[in-house]
Parts: sequence; C-alpha cells; structure tokens
Amino acid sequence: MIQEYQLRILPEIAAQEQTLKTYLGKEKGVDPQEITAIRVLKRSIDARQRIIYVNLKVRVYINEAPTDDEYTHTVYPNVEGKPQVIVVGAGPAGLFAALRLIELGLRPIIVERGKDVRERKKDLALISREHTVNPESNYSFGEGGAGAYSDGKLYTRSKKRGNTDKIMHVFCQHGASTAILADAHPHIGTDKLPRVIENMRNTIIGCGGEVHFETRMERLIIENNESKGIETSTGKTFLGPVILATGHSARDVYRWLANNNVTMEAKGIAVGVRLEHPAELIDQIQYHRSKGRGEFLPAAEYSFVTQVEERGVYSFCMCPGGIVVPAASGPEQVVVNGMSPSNRGSKWSNSGMVVEVRPQDIPLAEGATPGDVLSVLRFQEEMERQSWLQGGMRQTAPAQRMTDFTRKKLSYDLPETSYTPGLISSPLHFCLPDFVSRRLQLGLQQFGRMSHGFLTNEAVMIGVETRTSSPVRIVRDNETLQHVSVSGLFPCGEGAGYAGGIVSAAIDGERCAEAAATYFTKG
Repeated sequence: MIQEYQLRILPEIAAQEQTLKTYLGKEKGVDPQEITAIRVLKRSIDARQRIIYVNLKVRVYINEAPTDDEYTHTVYPNVEGKPQVIVVGAGPAGLFAALRLIELGLRPIIVERGKDVRERKKDLALISREHTVNPESNYSFGEGGAGAYSDGKLYTRSKKRGNTDKIMHVFCQHGASTAILADAHPHIGTDKLPRVIENMRNTIIGCGGEVHFETRMERLIIENNESKGIETSTGKTFLGPVILATGHSARDVYRWLANNNVTMEAKGIAVGVRLEHPAELIDQIQYHRSKGRGEFLPAAEYSFVTQVEERGVYSFCMCPGGIVVPAASGPEQVVVNGMSPSNRGSKWSNSGMVVEVRPQDIPLAEGATPGDVLSVLRFQEEMERQSWLQGGMRQTAPAQRMTDFTRKKLSYDLPETSYTPGLISSPLHFCLPDFVSRRLQLGLQQFGRMSHGFLTNEAVMIGVETRTSSPVRIVRDNETLQHVSVSGLFPCGEGAGYAGGIVSAAIDGERCAEAAATYFTKG
C-alpha cells in the first residue's frame, strides 16, 4: 500500500527517517515496522514564528518496496550523421540546448571558449593566489558557464517559460541529488555541480555530438541575412544554424554584433555589492533564536526587496554558508560573486545587494549617441575598472563595513572575510555611482528596520557586483526565437537577455533547440 501525507513537524523529527516513522505511527496510525520506505516529495521550512516547522509532503510505502524511479529518465538517441546545429557556449543554456537537440534527432556541435570544468578550476585558483585572470578561463568562461562555480542554485520563478520539472529531472539523471526535486529552494552545490556537468558532456559526446574546448567564436558567417555557421579562434569553421548561448560576460561577442549591425538593444541590469555577514548572525536573525540553526536546520536564507526613488533595491543570489569569490573575466576588473558548497557549511553567508539600473539612468559616454546599445555594458566596465583601481590594481576588493556605508563613514578596519584575494578599506559610499550609492544606503536602512540586527558593522560590503544579468538583449522573434533580421540564428539564454539563472537559462536552451528543429523542418 502507498499513502501520501502532508506533514507539519519539528525539524528534529524531519531530520531522520526513523523519527519520521515513529511520528507517522503516532499521528497517522501506521505501524512503523510496516513502513518499507519514505520518499519526500516536497520540503520547505517555515521560520516565520518562534517555533520553527518543516513542511513535508511524503509518500509512504507500507509493506511494499518502491518500484518507480525518483526521477523521469530522458532517452537520448545516437545522432551521428544527423543534421548539425552549432551551439556557442557550454553554460546551462548551451548544455540543455545540446541535450534537447539530441532528443529531437539533431547533432549538436558545442564550441566553448574556456576549458573543461575540471581544468577550469586551476585557473580559478590562480585568481586568488596570484591575482591573475585568464580572460578565457575564469568564473564566467568555461564549461558550465557562470553557474558552475557560483553555487548551483536551481530556484526560479520562471515556470511560465517552460517545464522546470524536466530540467530538474535531467540534472538528477546526470548525478544531482534527488533532494532538488523536493526542496523549495533546490541547490546542487559548487562542489557537486562539476561532476554533473561532466556527465552531461559525456552524454552529448556518447550520442554522437561534439564538444570543442578552448575554441572561441570569432565571427558569425552571415550570408543574405542567414546564419550559415561560425569561424573560430582555432581556425576551424563550423557550418549550420547557430544557437548563441555565450553567457552574460561575452563582451567581445556583443561588440562584434554591434559592429556588424546585428540588432541588439541596451537592457537594464542591477549593480551594487556583495554583502557578507557571519552565518551565525543570519541564522539567529532568521530563526529568531540565540542558538541559531542548531543541529537540525540548514544555514538560513534571506530575501529582501524594496523600492527607492522608483528603482528596485534587493538581495540577489543569496549564498547561506558560502563564500565570496573574484569573478573578473578580463584585465583591469574587480568583480565579485558568491557561491556555496552543497553542505553550506562556511561560517559566512552572503548575497548580492543591488540597485536596479535602467539604460536611461546612465549618462552617455563621450562620443556615444542616444540609443547606444552598448551604454550599459560600458557602465559595467567602468564600475569594474574603478573597483580595480580602488583595490590597488589587483584582485584585492574595495570594502566597507555595512553601517559605515549607510553613515558615509570610512571603515578603519574590516572584519574577517571569505574573500581570499583580500580586502582594502574604501569609501564605497563615494566610489559607487551616486544614484546607486544613495538608493543602496536607503534600501539597507529599510532592510535593517524590517529585520532587527541585519544592519550591522559585523557585515562587510565588498565591491562590486555587476554581472547580475546581460547588459544587452539580442533581439529575436517571439514565435520562431530566431534573430529578427538573421534567420538561422537563435539568441539564447542569459547572455542574449532572455533568462536569469541556471533553470531559466536551461529552459531557454531547450526552447531554442526546439526552434532550431522547426527551422530544419520548414527549411
């Protein structure tokens, strides 16, 4: 017999299967000795009150073993000799586009400017150890994209865009924990995600696709307003329709598109800082108790959002029990991001704390004209350059204690941090653009009133967080997903301005693969 129950229980009961069996025996009249398995279908934490509860939806197997798999398997056929589609970029959009192409009987050819996910890790270490940024292999470029080493969070609100369940099941099929199917805010973890990405690559190659690392797209081959393929930095040419999934930091691609009159438009982003608290303090605030998370609760999360002077101010990419990392993708840049291991076990918690910026907020650069599609990109670059200068022209990051920032006061010392390249005390309240700094100060003061103890000098603000999304949108037709003026070109994912985060990028990758299949059919 199989029964499903909705439970609202204490964390210590939810923590282990045996205590859960005992609870079911007492509250649901099920003999614990007859329970052969319990599968958690949904899990969330309710910490709104002093007493914290875990909400569970469970499937209980009584005197019988589970016969169904926890996730749905996708069948990937062999596509050797099939028509090929070029996929530029091996981030979540590109990987899921390639997998979906295989499902549809097409052969993906992935070109990735960076290294494979394991080799890439060596270059990441050099950023912290030697302050050296490899412009082709860093936290933005390489197999897995920007998400591979920035947490692996799978929470998304974009369910209307496509099948989020399918994305989760594909992750599980390639080695992710099935806990992501149940958790309200699913998370793979920076330490676990590389192996999942490798397994996806192995599926693609095993089915007859190709993956070319350290192969940067130099130009699109466009003839009679149709994309015929790409030329690459290795001298190789790849022919076929193109899914352009380069990620939000491929500024050379944006410049090539602008210089070759491929229609784009400037897009709003959000910029600010990475805010780091002691994890214990966030646990105490969010769980409303001095002992913090205790033995049975995970590192606490938070989410803040408000409006200040007609612009959003909000937390972004919150990493409980995580670390702050150097995310520059080229010279003369200091950019920060956050990530967490799967156990979320560090003694810090961080998030981006950012302010909405629209194209009309940005003064025109010298020599630029109204409607400049790269205005937001240049604004990003200048913020990152100023951060690099403030940091001593190394990957040392400018930083300021949180309350000092709101009071426009220089911090004479800084707290211990997870940011390994090091911090240097800087007046971020002065260094950030005024319209960003002012809104951020007012927003943080409001968050402090909303959550007692959050606004504190125990927290440090680390500059700058600018890579929240793409600064441009590569304009495509809403129905065919092809570029509005170049047929056979499918702008895709976060880099094209159509996604934000791993899951929404993966969904867009699948959609673009389906559109490419339709393009073949109609062609």
